[in-house]
Amino acid sequence: MNSQFTFHYPKDSGFDKTDIFFYKGEPKPESLFFSAEGSALVSTSKSPRLFVTDTIIINLPSMQEFKSLFKKELELEDSAYTATFGSDVLLVLGPGEPYKTLGSVTEILNAALSHNFNRNAAFVAIGGGVICDMTAFAASMFKRGVEVKFVPTTLLAMVDAAIGGKSGCDYRGFKNMIGAFWPATELHVWSQFVQTLSDEEYLSGLGEAVKTALLFSPELTKIFTEKKDLVLARDEETLSVIISECVQAKARIVEEDFREHGVRSFLNLGHTFGHALETVAGLGKISHGSAIMWGTGRALDLSVRLGLCTKDYAESSKKMMASYGYDMNPVPKVLSVQKKQYTQALLDAMRKDKKNESSEIRVILQRGNCDTLIQAVNDKEIEAVLQ
Repeated sequence: MNSQFTFHYPKDSGFDKTDIFFYKGEPKPESLFFSAEGSALVSTSKSPRLFVTDTIIINLPSMQEFKSLFKKELELEDSAYTATFGSDVLLVLGPGEPYKTLGSVTEILNAALSHNFNRNAAFVAIGGGVICDMTAFAASMFKRGVEVKFVPTTLLAMVDAAIGGKSGCDYRGFKNMIGAFWPATELHVWSQFVQTLSDEEYLSGLGEAVKTALLFSPELTKIFTEKKDLVLARDEETLSVIISECVQAKARIVEEDFREHGVRSFLNLGHTFGHALETVAGLGKISHGSAIMWGTGRALDLSVRLGLCTKDYAESSKKMMASYGYDMNPVPKVLSVQKKQYTQALLDAMRKDKKNESSEIRVILQRGNCDTLIQAVNDKEIEAVLQ
């Protein structure tokens, strides 16, 4: 371990704290949960753990020692399976957004129940935002709640999804429509996992980091504006700064507003538009971070239209985002074949957004860098920035 960071939840939240540990070098998840006893590795816990990951993560080179500990037990659908090592269970699910379903959450619950787990057990997610979200959601329900820990393996999970307690899954084609607040007690971050990501996955995580920069950090915004080559090269020092800044920024907000009744809603910049785009395009057709960057562009144009921010701020921010390859066109390329129908489809999806409190759609808007608000907006104004 190279450094540690702890943040606490409000006293009335029902939760205590999350300890975040940062590591350098090659990831070694087995070192967190098992210790050497002679020539063998044994569990460091008296209670059983359910480890949840996916078929991509489990086959990474850095996961092979961890994987080798477990003996395959039961084959499931779509190459998923369970395996055991002592009282610990490994559940390997299908990868990505198509598997962020109630069915996958049920598989997690089934694995715990079939192995007679009690309330002293812990669920451990080793994966990206999808795996972390679903594992925490299952943990929140199993026997009315068990401990959950995260080992995030994607940039998106490190800078956003694994922090702050939101859990859940997609439902009937809508993004994160059901879930609960159930934070991890521990978060173990190896930035080296980022080097294993595809360009699409990496840019997806960067999208959430750029959003955080616009919301809370002029320094981080400067990095994205002036050090693009280092960011795109996945320079380890630059990545460490980005991850640390994002973690601390989100932690401060969560400490202040755990249940998202106020300032935490600002973290949804770009999400009202972005989640709608993911739904209309089909979940998994566009990466989450890319959808959020497109949605942030729409939110900035809407802010200009409503007289909240200057055109210079909106255009300079969009130029920076576009320089990383994010689509800033009002009609995104992923929907170009549906150009005539997409505006109404997006509005219909936006009406199901969790932030809405009336018939009007609530959108996160900006007056400038680090100057954010939430406002109900009528359909006509939204339609204007979608054409």
